[in-house]
Amino acid sequence: MDDKIFIPPFKIQGIKSKLIPLIKANIDMNNSTLWIEPFMGSGVVGLNVVPSRAIFSDLNPHIISFYNKLKSKEITSDLVRWFLEEEGALLSKKGEELYYFIRERFNKFNDPLDFLFLNRSCFNGMIRFNKKNAFNVPYGHKPNRFAKAYITKITNQVSHFSKMIFSNDWQFSCLPFEESIKLADDNSFIYCDPPYIGRHVDYYDSWDDNNERQLKKCLIESNSNFMLSTWHSNKYRTNEYIEAIWGEYKKITKEHFYFIGAKEANRNSMLEALIVNYDLTNSGVSSKIIPKQFKQFKQLKLI
Repeated sequence: MDDKIFIPPFKIQGIKSKLIPLIKANIDMNNSTLWIEPFMGSGVVGLNVVPSRAIFSDLNPHIISFYNKLKSKEITSDLVRWFLEEEGALLSKKGEELYYFIRERFNKFNDPLDFLFLNRSCFNGMIRFNKKNAFNVPYGHKPNRFAKAYITKITNQVSHFSKMIFSNDWQFSCLPFEESIKLADDNSFIYCDPPYIGRHVDYYDSWDDNNERQLKKCLIESNSNFMLSTWHSNKYRTNEYIEAIWGEYKKITKEHFYFIGAKEANRNSMLEALIVNYDLTNSGVSSKIIPKQFKQFKQLKLI
């Protein structure tokens, strides 16, 4: 696997790009393993693992639509460049008037190129929908957002991902996690990055105690090796579900800093956890290392 980390074209809060080396170092799969990712999000994990076979799934139909149109070549990197150049030039002249026009157009027709444009020009790169499933993130107030270099960056991301799709047997489906996990065969690895329970999340759906327990049930019934990403603790509190639901499994922890708050004071480090149901003896990663600022949590029981 390549050590370089490739970033997908969509911005998603809580993206796992900085955790990719840790994830890749501890997955348990071979060249023929079916990679199943029930919470695809941006796709950054699977894109960098590059499995030969994969089922990517998410409840957000707009991300799935974009990748399926890449797969069918209805969307190409050249088309993305043209679209962002055209709309970006208009944005520089009309600002929020154009942004809200495109937001309304997207909520009516659900064009994936409009979705990409909104994702890259909205406030703080958020993806959020109201109860009517309408995208409702406000304008980011950057009329010159789509500079030539920025468009080239996005176009290159689309181009790279397209090559990965064409080179491998990848499927993209809009399914509940229960349904995507059922697709596991006798040589599958399931990577789950659900919304973080107990924390505010901007996701296409909500997530609660019942969802977390149902996810565990589905993973057990799959009889597959799995890895789950979640939060372990921050300087204020710990994730009670780590022990309550996932206590019997092995954990790997790593400090991670999220740049998602509107104010710098709200951008804090967090101790991330990877939970796995297989042997980590050969991983070479210690799960006992806790950064100094987290040592106040005496109740933590890390394997």
